Amino acid sequence: MQASDWPLPAAAPGSGDALRPWHRAIRVQFFVLGGAMGAWGAQVPAVKQQYGLDEQSLSVALLAAAGGAVLCLLTAGALVARFGVRRCVLVAGVLMCAALVGVLLSSHYGVLLSLMLLLGAASALFDVSINSDGNHLEAQARRKVMSGLHAMFSLGGMTGALAAAGLHRAGLPAPAQLAGSALVLVPLLLWAAARMSSIRSDSEESPAPIAWPRGVLLWMGLLTALCMVAEGSMYDWSALFVQQERHTDAATGALGFAAFSAAMAIGRLFGDRVRERLSSTALLRASGALAALGMALALTVAAPWAALLGFMLVGLGLANVVPVLFAAAAQVPGVAAAHGVAAVSSVGYLGFMVGPPLIGALARWSSLTTALWAVALFAVLMAAAARAVLSRTR
Repeated sequence: MQASDWPLPAAAPGSGDALRPWHRAIRVQFFVLGGAMGAWGAQVPAVKQQYGLDEQSLSVALLAAAGGAVLCLLTAGALVARFGVRRCVLVAGVLMCAALVGVLLSSHYGVLLSLMLLLGAASALFDVSINSDGNHLEAQARRKVMSGLHAMFSLGGMTGALAAAGLHRAGLPAPAQLAGSALVLVPLLLWAAARMSSIRSDSEESPAPIAWPRGVLLWMGLLTALCMVAEGSMYDWSALFVQQERHTDAATGALGFAAFSAAMAIGRLFGDRVRERLSSTALLRASGALAALGMALALTVAAPWAALLGFMLVGLGLANVVPVLFAAAAQVPGVAAAHGVAAVSSVGYLGFMVGPPLIGALARWSSLTTALWAVALFAVLMAAAARAVLSRTR
């Protein structure tokens, strides 16, 4: 099904005024997803403490979330085609927030694993749904919008992390912080969902129930995975690194993730302009090099300021990799946008699945500082592989 066949929430395609409410709604949903992930990332040290976890046990919990995400991503494209963006966003968003609230309401490891599985699956379906709608919007608007949409995700992550840092300093317990996050995010997602498109597959060809990545989508997914290893490691380990390895308090630790998210937001706010001027290959090469440089700074200079600055450079470096690759996946000839995004995402999320637990295993064997050098390595590999992968899309 082509983008022009999809039902719009507003009037005429291509009209800026008509598309503005729809654009605003998708921006809000990206902010909601980022806010949820930011709230989670800032509370990883609290989860580790409450459940009495070592790095290996925490890695297994992170693996459960990533496993739920990958399993859901294989069918997410078909779910969007069958039920529509609005329904998928509503169900996935509410479940995501419920799982987020629940992670600090228990002390049983089995409950944590179940909630992490739900959190991963729900956030993955939410992610594919809003990216599909964003690619639909980009086609209707006839201009680049995906980096700007992903900037809202990063702004949400920064807001969630900064809010956690402030609430930590105010003495509010971590479970109350997560509950407060949900109270803010759920009304936003309900408001925005009503203004999104009702994409559904009305074509004669039934969508494949599972979005298996093949051919060019597989190669694009592998490149996405290299980026997501680094990005996922920042979500799950940056706050703990600043707090544990640089000997700071919880509030300062939360600033590690906030610095990363703020830089990603800045990079993505200008990303659509950069995409208009640079080739995808040049952009991805520069992105990988900058991310590797930032990680090296954070790991070699033993000071909190260096960690924060380094994580900002990592954020700037990774900012536009996923928007570029998701936009390309949505435009592969003969593949529905939701299926293209889901196929690439399913491979990309292997980075989230393998990356953070790998960091945890390496940290237990050596140290968290040593383990995070793997992030720099994956960033270098991403830069090196960019030309070979993107040449397959031509």
